[in-house]
Amino acid sequence: MKSFHYLLMAGQSIYQRRVMDRLRDTDLTSGQPKVLDYLRNFDGATQKEIADACFLEAATITSVLNGMEAKGLIVRKRLNGNRRSYHVFMTEKGKVLQKKVEEIFLQLEEETFRDIPEEKRAEFLQIFSKIHKNMLTSR
Repeated sequence: MKSFHYLLMAGQSIYQRRVMDRLRDTDLTSGQPKVLDYLRNFDGATQKEIADACFLEAATITSVLNGMEAKGLIVRKRLNGNRRSYHVFMTEKGKVLQKKVEEIFLQLEEETFRDIPEEKRAEFLQIFSKIHKNMLTSR
């Protein structure tokens, strides 16, 4: 049996490759699908909130958002006279692409859990959520 760290890193690489293969015709680059996924529930979030939620460094999120803005997927606005932080909003084009990203994430999740009973899937997600929480608190 392979170790946890190997399975986690390999699984993430495989998953990322499959997501990007299915989004090949969209011109999205790595990092952009998860930002669209985050904005689905938090449209108008600050760049810092997005970076924190997507586990991206400040320089990386700036680069990701610059690319998304150039493609017309998002707009950045300063709100309430706050000159220190931008809020990020999806454009209509971004919302359309976000729906495609969401569909692909759901398809891959179904494929990933194929032939695994629902109760085992729920148990795995519960345990993996605990692992995720442990990883966040042990920095």
